Amino acid sequence: MVLEHKGIPVFYTDTGNGVAVVLLHGFLENSSIWSVFIPTISQKNRVICIDLLGHGKTGCLGYINTMDKMADAVYTVLDHLKIKKFYVLGHSMGGYVALALAKKHQNNIEGLCLINSTARADTTEKKLNRDRAIKAVKENHKTFIKIAITNLFNSENHSVFSEEIKAIKQEALKTPLQGIIAALEGMKIRKNNTSYFRNYTFKKMIILGKEDPVLDYNTVVNETYNTNIEIVLFPDGHMSYIENKEELLHKIMYFIE
Repeated sequence: MVLEHKGIPVFYTDTGNGVAVVLLHGFLENSSIWSVFIPTISQKNRVICIDLLGHGKTGCLGYINTMDKMADAVYTVLDHLKIKKFYVLGHSMGGYVALALAKKHQNNIEGLCLINSTARADTTEKKLNRDRAIKAVKENHKTFIKIAITNLFNSENHSVFSEEIKAIKQEALKTPLQGIIAALEGMKIRKNNTSYFRNYTFKKMIILGKEDPVLDYNTVVNETYNTNIEIVLFPDGHMSYIENKEELLHKIMYFIE
């Protein structure tokens, strides 16, 4: 289904009945990453999956798609569907958007789960890496996508999930150039939400990969010390929805119960 938001289309799916569960994809992904999870989750819940700005079938709002702008587009869908209370789970960039959404609409949140994601802002080094990525995208976005996707997996899984990696690359290549750059610019300037996430009272979980090349799981774990945030640690990389699919589904079902 498509809804208009500030003059652009926002694509979403709406499946099942019950307590709403909002699933947000990551950078270079789209809502189709959740397709294998929807049949199980929607047996007892209403599952909303949304293409974030500049990804999938959703348009861009400008040169920079901030996490706040993405969160506003998500909330437009939820408001249209008259959903007042919901769980929100976000993979990678989707986690950043979930945090921005929670800060704006914290009374609507039943629980928030970061999947291979963090509440931290980009470090200075990470911002420089974003700038390098933007330059690489402008020079040859196809090469950038192919390298970036492969590097998100635990190196030991490159052959194990070769077909899945190929499929993700094919989907990622559909992402418009403007959408890729706008997301990189938006992630680069996102706020540090660590204190907010630590202190707010809704149900919270972080799912991490021990071999994640993007996130240092030790740093994230240390930041959650002495809080009510539940930590789940998987043995693989950044793509838990593929590398640890069954375990992730189990943890999602546990989280929304």
